[in-house]
Amino acid sequence: MHILLIIVFLLLLVFGPQWWARYTFRRYADALPSIPGTGGELARHLLDRFEMPGVQVEKTDKGDHYDPETRTVRLSPDNHDHNSLTAVAVAAHEVGHAIQHQRNEAKLALRHRLVKLAQTTQQLGAGAMFLMPVAVAITRAPASGLVLAAIGLASMASATLVHLVTLPVELDASFRKALPILKAGNYIEPGDEAAVRRVLRAAAFTYVASSLASLLNLARWLAFLRRA
Repeated sequence: MHILLIIVFLLLLVFGPQWWARYTFRRYADALPSIPGTGGELARHLLDRFEMPGVQVEKTDKGDHYDPETRTVRLSPDNHDHNSLTAVAVAAHEVGHAIQHQRNEAKLALRHRLVKLAQTTQQLGAGAMFLMPVAVAITRAPASGLVLAAIGLASMASATLVHLVTLPVELDASFRKALPILKAGNYIEPGDEAAVRRVLRAAAFTYVASSLASLLNLARWLAFLRRA
C-alpha cells in the first residue's frame, strides 16, 4: 500500500503540472465572439504597437515560444488561428518575452544562456550514460562507471533546475507584461480576467511542467543502475 501511494505521489509530482497546464489551455480554448482577432493577429498588432516590426510571427508545431536568436514569436496552430482566451493570453505572453528582449532585460539573456547550456549538458550526459558500460569493461574499474553515471544523472536533472531558476522570467512575461497590456488595451472583457490569469499562470509554468515530466527518464536510468 505504501509503495502504491509513493508511486501515485511521484506520478502526480512529475505529470501533475503538465496535465494541469494542458487542462487549463483546453478549458479556455473555445472561440469567443467578444475577441475580434486571433492570437496570431494580436501578436502582430502588439509587436507593431511596441515598435518591433522586425519581430516575426510564425505558426509552429513545436510549442508556443519566443526565439530570441531569430527574433520570432512562434505560436501553435490553435493559438495562432483561433480567437480564444487561451490564444490571446499565450500570444501576449510570448510577446512579453519579445518586450523583455527589446529592453535588454538581463534575466531573459541569462535564461537563454542557461537553456542552451542545459541542452549541451543533457547531450553530454546521455553520451556518458551510454559509455558507462564500455568504460567499466575496458578499465575494469567500477569507479569509472560511477563517475560517468553521476555525470549523466546530473545532466539529466539540469533542465528542470534551469527552468526553476528562470521561472521569474516566465512570471514577468505573464503578469508584468501580458496581463497589464491585455487589461489596459481592453483586449479582454473584465469578466474574463480571472480566466486569463489562469492561462497566463499555466503559460509561465509550461517549461517547468515539461521538464518535470522529463525526470521520468532520470528515474528509468536510476532503476537500470540499481539492476546493473
